[in-house]
Amino acid sequence: MESAKKTSFNNVEEYLASVADARQRSILERVRTTIKRTVPDAEETISYQMPAYRYHGILLYFAAWKNHWGLYPASNSIKETFRDELAHYKQTKGAIQFPWDDPFPDALLIKLIKKRVEENRTATQVNGAANFKTKK
Repeated sequence: MESAKKTSFNNVEEYLASVADARQRSILERVRTTIKRTVPDAEETISYQMPAYRYHGILLYFAAWKNHWGLYPASNSIKETFRDELAHYKQTKGAIQFPWDDPFPDALLIKLIKKRVEENRTATQVNGAANFKTKK
């Protein structure tokens, strides 16, 4: 991770504090706030050395990189569901890359989060809560 000072974090505060660029850190803090406001009961943790959120299973991860911040939705269907809205963002197999100099996509991020909550709730109902490590 090029934007972080160290590679091992105990919590999201440490992760955010390691992002040297104040503007980039501010964007990531907005990502965090958006997630927490959208899913107040989500568990916040560090996984794969990235901020991660769980609610009826993993919701998503995010991370800082040199030229973008990455959103890792932990879902194969998210990019297909929001294909048109994500069309101008670079995507990899598991990530959506948002350039630092693009306006922050508040409304889009909220839609993605809500879709992940719906997917996780459906999976919990279909597969049973025992298959998911979560308190909610």
